[in-house]
Amino acid sequence: MSNHLSAADSFDKAALSSDLPLPLYLQLARYLRGLIASGKFGHQDALPSERELAERLGVSRVTVRKALRELLDEGLLQQRQGAGTFVNRGPYVEQRLSTLTSFSDDMSSRGLSAGSLWLHRQVTIASPEETLALGLSPGATVSRMQRLRTANDTPMALELAVVPTRFVPDPSEVKGSLYDVLRRRGCTPFRALQRLTAIKLQAEQAEQLGVPEGAPALYIERRTMLEDGTPVEFVRSHYRGDAYDFVVELNLAGGSRVQEVGS
Repeated sequence: MSNHLSAADSFDKAALSSDLPLPLYLQLARYLRGLIASGKFGHQDALPSERELAERLGVSRVTVRKALRELLDEGLLQQRQGAGTFVNRGPYVEQRLSTLTSFSDDMSSRGLSAGSLWLHRQVTIASPEETLALGLSPGATVSRMQRLRTANDTPMALELAVVPTRFVPDPSEVKGSLYDVLRRRGCTPFRALQRLTAIKLQAEQAEQLGVPEGAPALYIERRTMLEDGTPVEFVRSHYRGDAYDFVVELNLAGGSRVQEVGS
């Protein structure tokens, strides 16, 4: 039996309510998104038909159609002419923000193959923003490296990493993990500050990541330091919102642990 049949059998009408202020189609989109996120519907699984969804969940086909359109616009579903609606979800990653790791390390720890498509690598003068973030003098040079990061050949993130040339004088030296290069040069990243912002992808970014224009994403700025506090890296990344969760562990005064997940 296919995955989508078992998931369909577990549909819960109680998950939707006309008493809630959220429109039914948005409730349904949220519910289906949750089924996909939990793994009940896997990548390339077929969803039940609009009619079957409407009957099982006790809503109109118009409501179903509008909910599916929401997820199609997000890139989480895709429709094939004459075949139906399918889940469009490749490798999915949860990254803990309490540990400083590279993209390559993240993928390797999950049994995924990290890859890169280089968009450009060059030595150039740092921009005012980069000069401030990296604590450089005006006119200082940096190695600027932009690439599309992949997991098992699926686009996951657009990454622009900027490193002072005194740490990486030749950006072509970086073949895979930038952190591996820094470690070999005796400049081991020690801690980082990250800022996460929810955005919608512009047309060029969306095309590179293989999702529709306007699809949700996380924009992340990270400033990485050595153990003595010297800034070594300034990174600006766009992560697909349907493929990445960032997990934060919060310790309460009583010693309890709370996990907060955002996608």
